[in-house]
Amino acid sequence: MLSYALTALYLAGILAAAAGGNADAGGAVMEGAEKAVEFCLALVGPLCLWSGALELLERCGGSAVLSRALRPALGRLFPVSAADREAFSALTENVSANLLGLGNAATPAGIRAVRRMGELGAGAADELGLFVVLNTASLQLLPTTIAALRAAAGAAAPFDILPAVLASSLFSVSAGLLAAALLRRVWP
Repeated sequence: MLSYALTALYLAGILAAAAGGNADAGGAVMEGAEKAVEFCLALVGPLCLWSGALELLERCGGSAVLSRALRPALGRLFPVSAADREAFSALTENVSANLLGLGNAATPAGIRAVRRMGELGAGAADELGLFVVLNTASLQLLPTTIAALRAAAGAAAPFDILPAVLASSLFSVSAGLLAAALLRRVWP
């Protein structure tokens, strides 16, 4: 369905440009498509590197160490899920991928966590909502995807945004958790 919509948009753009007297519209569309492919290819390397690092962390047992380190904080936020090993493992994997700025790598773990939390029953319903808030706000210690985007766009120092990302993500997570706690009291 999306391919039909994009094709219709491309054709409408070419027809509108031709009707406006711009005969080079087809060339601009092809040039834009070429730049989009180049941009995507520039992101493949860094995303593979950090996704591989996350997989390596999982295979060498670092994920278990990270899970133990995150257990006190996440255990207080998600007490029902913390009792279930599968749900908590997926939850910590998602949070650790988000800490590294790997939203793409965090998604499969987030889906596993949501499915498992759904199986845990009504006790995990509030936790599921809280998890969505935490995942959406995503505290990032190392914004690897943003840095890869900046490097692909030609930034001289792609990680110079680190202080701003840390401050904004800390603020968004705090605001999200506070809002979730307040709304839980209003609608128990």
